[in-house]
Amino acid sequence: MGDAQAMDKFDRIFRLHAILASRRTPISLDELKRKLDCSKATVHRTINALKDYLAAPIVFDSERQGYRYTADAKAPEFELPGLWFTPAELQALALMQRLLQEAGRGLLEEHVGTLTKRLNELTSHKRLNLNESARRLKFPALAARPAGTAFPIAISATLERKKLKLHYHARGTNEHTARTISPQRVIHYRESWYLDAWDENKQALRSFSIDRIHELTALDAPATDISEDELDKHYASSYGIFSGEADKIAVLQFTAERARWVADEQWHPQQQSTYLADGTYELRIPYSDPRELTMDILRHAAHVKVIAPESLRREVRDQLAAALAQYP
Repeated sequence: MGDAQAMDKFDRIFRLHAILASRRTPISLDELKRKLDCSKATVHRTINALKDYLAAPIVFDSERQGYRYTADAKAPEFELPGLWFTPAELQALALMQRLLQEAGRGLLEEHVGTLTKRLNELTSHKRLNLNESARRLKFPALAARPAGTAFPIAISATLERKKLKLHYHARGTNEHTARTISPQRVIHYRESWYLDAWDENKQALRSFSIDRIHELTALDAPATDISEDELDKHYASSYGIFSGEADKIAVLQFTAERARWVADEQWHPQQQSTYLADGTYELRIPYSDPRELTMDILRHAAHVKVIAPESLRREVRDQLAAALAQYP
């Protein structure tokens, strides 16, 4: 699809709205085809885009075999929204522009440049009101850690399904270990890069911070493949980046004031929540490793109480006591 053809989609949506908004009688498909200068299939796609994505009240009048806007005296006349994108699309667009700008400095520059040009044309389209997006929309990367020198080899081995030999410096234990691993997935999480892998030495699944991987070598031996179901069961069921199948349920009780924020957040895909009679908010979260969950609980300090399990209550209480000891 050429540039002009791709950009015409938004003009057609705008023109279709103008046609329907200016009429009180239905308009046939053939007449729309002529006015929009396109095929019947394209007319249908434009109608669906206007109706499904921009919530236009388009109906088909079967008696008069034409399309029109719903006539409802109680509802105001439909106007096109100022923004045509969902929040997720808008964020993706801004992030793609930022990432492509950062990426276009190497061997892929001439190819990435084409994508950048298309995105710039999209954001400058007169129908989309995105001219100010680069200056007005910001998605800062807070507490981001560089991927490190191991990143290219780790990615290549993951895609080529090769084993890796490496030295790993763990932040938590400060230990240096030699490992042979079979990479499974590369994860970008909270502005940092991780490698999910089968540890050939421990015969278990592990997660590695890619920036802590050193002396990395790709081996000729094919990687051990772990099924998607097993990977999901191991990594996705628990809380945060720490792996392991969830075997505990954290029960957290937030104050009524803090509930106004937390009730709109998703901490885990399988979380359960309810408002209690006193206005407080109870959140239940599956987890296995308490470290990341503890950090997130501590962000809310006096506004949250750990109800269960006792091991998590004790961990949070000890962390708070240690923090308070810093301020005698």
